[in-house]
Amino acid sequence: MTADPNRSFDMMPAGPTPAWIAADWGTSQLRLWVMDNSNQVLDRITSDRGMSRLGPQDYEPTLLGLLGDRLAPGSNSDVRAVPVICCGMAGSRQGWAEAPYATAPCPPPGIAEATRPLIQDKRLTVYLLPGIKTTDPADVMRGEETQIAGYLAQDSNQTGPQVICLPGTHSKWVKLDRGQVTSFSTFMTGEMFALLQGQSVLRHCVSEDGWDEKAFKQAVAKALSSPAAISAQLFRIRADALLSGQNAETGRARLSGLLIGAELAATRGYWSHQSVTILGTDALARCYETALSALGCKPRRVDAESLTLAGLCAAYDQLQKGQTE
Repeated sequence: MTADPNRSFDMMPAGPTPAWIAADWGTSQLRLWVMDNSNQVLDRITSDRGMSRLGPQDYEPTLLGLLGDRLAPGSNSDVRAVPVICCGMAGSRQGWAEAPYATAPCPPPGIAEATRPLIQDKRLTVYLLPGIKTTDPADVMRGEETQIAGYLAQDSNQTGPQVICLPGTHSKWVKLDRGQVTSFSTFMTGEMFALLQGQSVLRHCVSEDGWDEKAFKQAVAKALSSPAAISAQLFRIRADALLSGQNAETGRARLSGLLIGAELAATRGYWSHQSVTILGTDALARCYETALSALGCKPRRVDAESLTLAGLCAAYDQLQKGQTE
């Protein structure tokens, strides 16, 4: 029987030693899944000890502190080292140790390409999964490739061309074919929304929450019809608030619609006349689904967190297979 996947802990209680640890170490957050040998979740740990708060020397103590009594006592006893398979920013240049990028076109890199940082505590062995890059044009992903690996592991029957969208602070549009990432593009749409909402003149007329679905769809259509005028359209959010009393919830929806619409204008080659799979089920993913549906596309959404874990499980299976061959 598995534990509640949404349960969070600052330190794990005593229990049987896990078979392995799955880790998604992002910029602002760390997620750990304590796993048994059948890839069932024993417990889940979340922490705000993301890459932005750590130096290279801090990663190992952070892991040990969060895992607590889940590991055998002592640090150098003659026990089996527990594998920790990690995706995300821990493998970046500013992270624990750099895991060099694989170059597209390529399958999502797995355990064979992982970097192993030096570990002092003999109870752990850590594998940092690489990201993927393109050089012309220059683009990178780190963490999303593990979600893609999980998606492919769960949808292995589809071998033809596919398009997936990964909404986020830096959203990704990815083309897949025969299990390989053939190309991708990154957009700073989420970061631009946060900056404009919090630090521009629009902060006076864009709310932190609330929504206006009609205004969102209209803004998407306006950005698609004239993406070069995006800067003027953004200022009109402010002008309408001053002159016509537009509420801040409508301002929020318009800002989101204009930025997502501009992104969709630049990605017509990805979604036009094609089905799209959106990796995400949160409010942002639903915005992309609404926008694409209004354009005649037929998107489907899948849970991104479960795909991250599926991708890490695929890497563990590769590790197990390599140890038995």
